Amino acid sequence: MIASNKIINFNAGPAALPQEVVQQAAEAVLQYADSGTSILSIHHRGKYFLDILEESKQLVKELCGLNDDYEVLWLQGGGRMQFAMIPMNFLNEGQTAYYIDSGSWASDAIAHAQLYGNVQVLSSSKDHNYQQLPEIPSTITSNAAYLHLTSNNTIYGTQLQELPTVDVPLVVDMSSDIFSKRIDYSKCSLFYAVAQKNMGPAGATLVVLRKDMLSRIKRQLAPILDFKKQVEKNSVLNTAPVFPIYVSLLTLRWIKEKGIEQIEADNRQKADLLYAEVQRNTLFNCQVEDKDRSMMNVCFNGIDKTIEEAFINFAQENGCTNIKGHRYVGGLRVSLYNAISLEDVKYFIAVMQEFELSRH
Repeated sequence: MIASNKIINFNAGPAALPQEVVQQAAEAVLQYADSGTSILSIHHRGKYFLDILEESKQLVKELCGLNDDYEVLWLQGGGRMQFAMIPMNFLNEGQTAYYIDSGSWASDAIAHAQLYGNVQVLSSSKDHNYQQLPEIPSTITSNAAYLHLTSNNTIYGTQLQELPTVDVPLVVDMSSDIFSKRIDYSKCSLFYAVAQKNMGPAGATLVVLRKDMLSRIKRQLAPILDFKKQVEKNSVLNTAPVFPIYVSLLTLRWIKEKGIEQIEADNRQKADLLYAEVQRNTLFNCQVEDKDRSMMNVCFNGIDKTIEEAFINFAQENGCTNIKGHRYVGGLRVSLYNAISLEDVKYFIAVMQEFELSRH
């Protein structure tokens, strides 16, 4: 049996973080910088945290290639809060918001938006069990409030290869592939991502929006749900999630040091190797359309349920954890976020091969 000297966390979220980020975060829990106190206790409107906020904002814009036409916010409530806040703020009376239904999270975003105004689903791949991406129309009515996309689908293992160019505000949920490859973020009027996949621990949500979007807000909203108020208060309208934002800053520094180009190259190599093994191995198969397969979440199946259950246990015994597919679809899922190394993936492939030998 293969021996592993560590546990590899292939969870879809909360996901693995770079080891140096974990080490730095642990040290800050004991004492942050020269503050004399833990990062868990610093004042959310004091200098230490405001410096963290400012650096994180500048790093986000730098890594995304954006200028000062954009605002960067750190909010709470996860993706589902954005599913509601976006139509609250930008779907005004008499307007229609357009959505592409590419999976469970996109479907959930649609259900939230329908509570606040008129929604039209332009295309859906639900009839194909979301194992391929739906078509995105090239022409969209220009008076639309916005078009909402999900760039990567964690549950079904599909991913947009590039963002479309459209003549209406483009809103993108990038929760599971932000900073994983080169992306033209300037195509977006707003994009958002929960921290717990490629940035940090659960508890913070990154929202980046063009400043001109703020003039589109017409509804009277509670300040906590109003993007204008959140911008005015610099993400500290209420007590901010200090620790998740700080760990996200550490991860942003790590991403900058490594470089997006290198991260993308590593991610492509990891995914290519794993998909090739799934295709080669006699005990597994992948039903996701080739051209739409995700680099972040490799979703596949065993040849039967017994094989899947046995392999989950075998992988666990060999240090590969959290590979069970989402409860909606079952099967197997291996998440290859930035913190998962090429060596981790090669080790997992060796585990797959050892399992195959053990069954023959």
